Amino acid sequence: MGAAGAEAKLRGGIDLGGTKIQAAIVTAEGEVVGDSRRPTPSSGGPADVAEQLAEALREAAAAGGVDPGTLEGIGVGSPGETNEVTGEVSRAVNLPGWDDAFALGPALSEALGVPVRVGNDVDVATNAEFVLGAGRPYGSILGVFWGTGVGGGLILDGKPWHGRGAAGEIGHVVVEIGGAHCPCGRRGCMEAYAGRGPMEAKARHEHANGKKTQLFEIMEKKGRERLSSSVWDRALKQDDQLAKKLVDRAVKALGAGVASAVNLLDVEAVIIGGGLGLRLGQPYVERIAAQMSKHLFLDKRPPAIVLAELGDLGGAIGASLLFDAAPR
Repeated sequence: MGAAGAEAKLRGGIDLGGTKIQAAIVTAEGEVVGDSRRPTPSSGGPADVAEQLAEALREAAAAGGVDPGTLEGIGVGSPGETNEVTGEVSRAVNLPGWDDAFALGPALSEALGVPVRVGNDVDVATNAEFVLGAGRPYGSILGVFWGTGVGGGLILDGKPWHGRGAAGEIGHVVVEIGGAHCPCGRRGCMEAYAGRGPMEAKARHEHANGKKTQLFEIMEKKGRERLSSSVWDRALKQDDQLAKKLVDRAVKALGAGVASAVNLLDVEAVIIGGGLGLRLGQPYVERIAAQMSKHLFLDKRPPAIVLAELGDLGGAIGASLLFDAAPR
């Protein structure tokens, strides 16, 4: 892929998550030819995050033997409110210091020397699963990405549905009136129970009040600053009772919230992805489906509940697909 003509057909894709940045160099057909992973900064602000995004893309390009300046363009899937026309991102509450609008697209374009398009992280990952992954057999899907937060994306009648710009915010479906505090500032959202960030906050609170757990010991052994998906997975495999309690609580909330969305939209399939969704895998997809069945109006005709196929690189692949359509 080193020839200039071949390189011109390549795109970059960057998935910006709450704990990790995943970058990839991708063909127009969705094949990854180079990739890189970096931790998301836990301090600083948007400019610091943008710097790490650029570095991750450069590393992915080096892994693929590609000059970043020859790429057709770079797509970024970001949490928060994204403006695909201006490239601005705002209210990315799971990222450090990111409340106001920041022109992420222009900043990266200047750093890397190629056009940059920005979209919502879960929207682009859902579209990737629809075009290239587990959603291919279906005309309507709900993507549920269980990670630092809980994000959702929608494909209805074969087309992405964005509403007025905030469709798919499934993490903020209320599962308990007046319930737990959510990072969004409200109470009772599904994310307040199932988001990895709130789960960590709850674990720290319980541990400080005397609950025994191996979560933080595992975190330190892995050299992590936060309770990553791999830390939760290891704790569950070691039969850590606090981890089991909090994951059970999350699965219960996911079942209620996702079922409520299905009752409204009646999609053909629900795709479960995200850091925790992928790490915990098919057994937890089945557990979420079982919890959903308690709340589905049409419980005899449930949608397919399937695990995302594209893995950790699904978000980056989806971001690269932003160059298949003009910005809205």
